[in-house]
Amino acid sequence: MKLVIHGKNIEITDAIREYVNQKIEKAVNHFQTLTTEVDVHLSVARNPRINPKQAAEVTIYANGTVIRAEESSENLYASIDLVADKIARQLRKYKEKLQDKKTQPKTSLEAVEPPVVNDLIGDRTPELPSEVVRTKYFAMPPMTLNEALEQLQLVDHDFYMFRNAETGEINVIYERNHGGYGVIQPRNGNGHTHGNAKNGKAQTSVEKPQVSK
Repeated sequence: MKLVIHGKNIEITDAIREYVNQKIEKAVNHFQTLTTEVDVHLSVARNPRINPKQAAEVTIYANGTVIRAEESSENLYASIDLVADKIARQLRKYKEKLQDKKTQPKTSLEAVEPPVVNDLIGDRTPELPSEVVRTKYFAMPPMTLNEALEQLQLVDHDFYMFRNAETGEINVIYERNHGGYGVIQPRNGNGHTHGNAKNGKAQTSVEKPQVSK
């Protein structure tokens, strides 16, 4: 397993490196066969008004799947502890999903079309950051809506961008504030979208699947 540690506004000392190795290796110890690379990003906020100030982010590449977790606190070592626990839970969830796929038939998500949302930002003023603070590159193999939903649940974000296997286009699946999931699709110049969208509607919602306990 390859472990890479990056730092922003912080020097990665031998003590920090040893602590990260100890905690992350323990977290992924039972998932060595799934994990190919672990990327750890540690950062300290320069703005003293930002609280918590010290963040630890872990990204794991596991057989083509990206699993991510991030935690922040006022203490870097505490943040590392928190993110190590979180990434262990994410890995456990991923392994359980793999096992479920082997024993259960595939299920499909039912997509429904709500009214088109023309105003996505309300009365807020759109602003771009003054500078690019971080750039990430990910492989984007085609995947189904079900597969994209599984990825969303593993990356510790409220949205996930993916290449739709049916259309070949870039889509975004996201968590809706009132429950369930939504899908954003590109609208062509003639007002039509690929797939099941009608009348140029570029946004669909996905019902949240039931989870058996």
